[in-house]
Amino acid sequence: MTRAARLAVDPIACDGRGLCAELLPSLITLDDWGFPVIEGDIPASLQKEAAAVVRLCPRLALRLEQAPAP
Repeated sequence: MTRAARLAVDPIACDGRGLCAELLPSLITLDDWGFPVIEGDIPASLQKEAAAVVRLCPRLALRLEQAPAP
């Protein structure tokens, strides 16, 4: 069984373009200034899509991390 993954945002690198929320709206919402808000683990069914969003971020501000062990 693989461990759950999470998306993490580098707030310094992110410039609030919102592409990530457009590509993965079920996991990523935007705050009032257009910066991503990501809560919780990525469901196994969306891990490939999350990896694609990390690759497509124009500012390279997203990364996948393993969720903490329970």
